[in-house]
Amino acid sequence: MATDCKAWLNANPVEEADLSDFASAEEDNGGSVSGGRNLNETNGNWLSLSSNNIQEARLKAKAKRRLRKTSSRDSGRGDSLSDNGDAVRGAPVTPASPKSKLMDRKSRCGKGRGLPKKGGAGGKGVWGRSGEVYEPEEVDKKDPNYDDAQENCVYETLVLPLDERDFEKTVTPIVQEYFEHADTKEVAEQLSELNLGPMRSEVPLLAVSLALEAKASQRELTSRLLADLCGPVLTCGNLESAFDKLLWELPDLVLDTPGAPQLVGQFIARAVSDQILSESYIDGYKGRVNCEYTRAALDRAAVLLKMSLGGLRMDNQWGAGGGQKPITQLIKEMNLLLKEYVLSGDGAEAERCLRDLEVPHFHHEFVYEAIVMVLESKGDKTFEMILQLLKSLSASSVITVDQIGRGYERVYMDIADINIDVPRAYFILEQFVDKSFSLGIINVKLRDYCPSR
Repeated sequence: MATDCKAWLNANPVEEADLSDFASAEEDNGGSVSGGRNLNETNGNWLSLSSNNIQEARLKAKAKRRLRKTSSRDSGRGDSLSDNGDAVRGAPVTPASPKSKLMDRKSRCGKGRGLPKKGGAGGKGVWGRSGEVYEPEEVDKKDPNYDDAQENCVYETLVLPLDERDFEKTVTPIVQEYFEHADTKEVAEQLSELNLGPMRSEVPLLAVSLALEAKASQRELTSRLLADLCGPVLTCGNLESAFDKLLWELPDLVLDTPGAPQLVGQFIARAVSDQILSESYIDGYKGRVNCEYTRAALDRAAVLLKMSLGGLRMDNQWGAGGGQKPITQLIKEMNLLLKEYVLSGDGAEAERCLRDLEVPHFHHEFVYEAIVMVLESKGDKTFEMILQLLKSLSASSVITVDQIGRGYERVYMDIADINIDVPRAYFILEQFVDKSFSLGIINVKLRDYCPSR
């Protein structure tokens, strides 16, 4: 023990002033010094100690006290002990924590330039050096898990074939969306991603069944779809089997669509003219048909094909949708519709023809042409019939309120030019507007807006 204290004292010398302070502290605590002999009380007996042992104990106690003071209270402030044991104030140092040492990527051995270990490629969760490219790993044939058959394996995505229930849930939304965007390429891409399997011939059957309950423009889109799908997705054999099923299911289709035989006959004729059905398809049923609906459909197809030889265009048999027709053609059809109504007086037929035009956004033109016809007519017959027609169309919401208002406003704006050809145009218009208000066709604001001479 004494040897250790001497070694420590040699490394850390202590001044005599510090020893005097320690001695005075001992006297204050009850210790006594007399004549060079030190007395210490142990279990009630006073024992004499040598001066060397007392000095060593004092130095050891003071050194421990200084070390505790430095390590606990002065840690983290940059204080350090000088060679003589005095505290030296230095720059503040952040206390080191075990966590920060674990997260440190630099070398801890004190060597090197202070760069990250392994060039940044070492440590947990590291992807490797920046710009490093991994080459394909070679198979080790000495590996106990090595299998010769794995080298020739080809991995592909397996798509299960659709059954009847999944087919309807998957393909029906595709066809209905096609009626909105009219893009046959998109439909072909979507169908090519499916494993149709034996349900491939059901695609034309489903498309035609949905088109039977749709509008004429959507039937035209269905005919174009069948022509574009034949080849990339479907075959002529798929189309023939689909139309065979349609003819077989006609008694059930008639319950929902009374005109199904004629419509199916038109689809067959259009498919033959598009060369996706053979010309001998209809002849193959001669003498083998007992169902009246099937016979009607085949007769309709045969008649249309004969008419096509005389110059009828089969590519326009369904007609174009209202949005695809030119405005001049729509105006001519509306004028023809009004003239036929005045001659026949059939309001229901006029309403059906107006719906078939499929131009609800252009009904203000119909109202405009109807009022102009009243202004240019002679007698009260046209006046009363047009009023009744507009009332029925307004009550059934075939023509909306805003379309009726726009039609009347257009007449108000052009009445000055109309009056040049029809001198009594202002007078007739005022009477017509008053009658329209009394029947509830227009409101008060539109009636008061009517111009007068």
